Amino acid sequence: MRIFVAGATGAVGGRLVPRLVRAGHSVTGLTHTPSKVGFVRELGAEPVVADALDEGSIRAAVVAARPDVIVHELTDLKGASDLRKFDRAFANSNRLRTSGTDHLLAAARDCGVRRVVAQSFCGWPYARIGGQVKSEDDPLDPNPPRQLRRTLDAIRYLERVVTTSEAPEGVVLRYGAFYGPNTGMFDAALIEQIRGRRVPLIGGGAAWWSFLQIDDAAEATALAVELGRGVYNIVDDDPAPVHEWLPATAAMLGAKPPFRVPAWVARLAAGEHLVAMMTQSRAGSNAKARRELNWRPLHPSWRQGFAEIVQREAQLAA
Repeated sequence: MRIFVAGATGAVGGRLVPRLVRAGHSVTGLTHTPSKVGFVRELGAEPVVADALDEGSIRAAVVAARPDVIVHELTDLKGASDLRKFDRAFANSNRLRTSGTDHLLAAARDCGVRRVVAQSFCGWPYARIGGQVKSEDDPLDPNPPRQLRRTLDAIRYLERVVTTSEAPEGVVLRYGAFYGPNTGMFDAALIEQIRGRRVPLIGGGAAWWSFLQIDDAAEATALAVELGRGVYNIVDDDPAPVHEWLPATAAMLGAKPPFRVPAWVARLAAGEHLVAMMTQSRAGSNAKARRELNWRPLHPSWRQGFAEIVQREAQLAA
């Protein structure tokens, strides 16, 4: 098949493109940065430079590629490390989730694209009631903290327009919290904060999180190019409460346990949204993805995956 990967140089895209090429697909990789054209070629794809927020630019890129499938992995995470102003940090990513998605879908319809696969997120968007581990049928949060509302609105929008599309048919993948070398949970800045005890255990740390090794995200996405319809949680097999995974991560890093901070203090210092993420958020079940995509994470637990990264980094530093 001919596959157009929008966001080919991102965390998922950079791992997805080589998998698709090895499987025999012809891949076009979209980047908005001319300096990354060489990297896209190294991945095995034909590069194209375009602005995803420019409808004409995206349409021209899709027309030239003539894809059977579009994979939407567009994000902009620059400045996203300070989550105290969450919606501001994710403002451009939210434009990519709304206008960027609209541009890709319009081009897909004009060009007869058969299928669109788009990324979403599994975790804090779920309603903060009921069981701790949610399925795709469970509702999203009807009343999120103020700082999360624009981002959740953008997630809802993307999921709705993609999954209700008939031509092309749509698949949405709700990824768990990413981790991998220098990615997500193992971003250098976050690791330094954990080592410095600057990521506190808020309240009882009762929120539940789902994690996902970045290569497992790419593998699930490669399967979704041909399988499934609707929404899937793409997460590992081991959802865990914050009061479990945060101290365990600190211990793996050789750091002291995190400080404990009352929820009311954290609310004043960091905002209601971060308190909710650490005390009320829900995790996701991957049962549907296992059943319908025949996907199995090679890193079934964050415990194993985190430990492997810490061990590898220690070996490199030795």
